[in-house]
Amino acid sequence: MSENHDFLHHVGDEHPFVARGLRNYFEYRDLGIEEASKGDVVSHVIRARDGHNATGAWHVHDCKFQMFYVLKGWARFEYEGQGVHTMKAGDCVMQPPMIKHREIEHSADLELIEVVSPADFKTYEVDGPDA
Repeated sequence: MSENHDFLHHVGDEHPFVARGLRNYFEYRDLGIEEASKGDVVSHVIRARDGHNATGAWHVHDCKFQMFYVLKGWARFEYEGQGVHTMKAGDCVMQPPMIKHREIEHSADLELIEVVSPADFKTYEVDGPDA
């Protein structure tokens, strides 16, 4: 990580949720971390979009670090070698780099914070573990 990170006070009211990002069934509110960290880290508040559901597509993230903390609601994920897990408000998950996983479903009120490094990580759809 860079020692040249900037101080950041991100004012939430000034940054709306937008319906664009990695998944079309979520809305994202960028927390400004990518710019302040010079691309070392990205962080979002992510929430469920009305009328949109998870696709269940298996995928991996090519990153060094990824975690999320559930603020509201719940989500059900399946991880290669770890089985199905239901995460609820107050739960924190750290996903190892390149672990195959998929979201099965989530509650309509799901809201979580995600932190990933580096900010410009790539995501790839992959065959499921039994494919």
